[in-house]
Amino acid sequence: MASLTSTTTLAHITPLLQPVIALNLWTFFMEAWMYATRIPALNRAQESKKLVVSPGMTKEEMNKAIPYQVRNVADNYNHLLEQPQQFYAVVAVLVALELAGGSGKMGSVSGSGNAGVDVWQVRMAWAYVVLRVAHSVWQAMLNVVPARFMLFAASSLVLLGMTARAAMTVF
Repeated sequence: MASLTSTTTLAHITPLLQPVIALNLWTFFMEAWMYATRIPALNRAQESKKLVVSPGMTKEEMNKAIPYQVRNVADNYNHLLEQPQQFYAVVAVLVALELAGGSGKMGSVSGSGNAGVDVWQVRMAWAYVVLRVAHSVWQAMLNVVPARFMLFAASSLVLLGMTARAAMTVF
């Protein structure tokens, strides 16, 4: 196995790690947005007696007392903890392959064919992140479901493409 100081350096895998960090930062942004909207909405609902919190209360019961726009932000935060886990797993496999000696079957970021991660994987990773961010913004601001579904479906297809390319390397 190659070490980070030999032929495979951190610079070789950084282009694939950047979209992972970007999506994680976006997830933290959505978490902050959720708290900034949900906590005040719950407080207002309690003050107006629309909500009486009790042990055993379900999320659905609590959600009835807050505006749907606030629920949309919270729902999207939860969505960022679902399918993106597959994205993180695929990227982890790609990084492991690179650290194990390179996955240079398909053309690298550096252009040398074996000194860096697959340029198409990096492009697809960034496309996935952009689509997930667009999905978040759409859901939190407008939430027109057919359009939101198209963003989700497009991100799923990109993730499928990443997975298929990774499978071609692994198998």
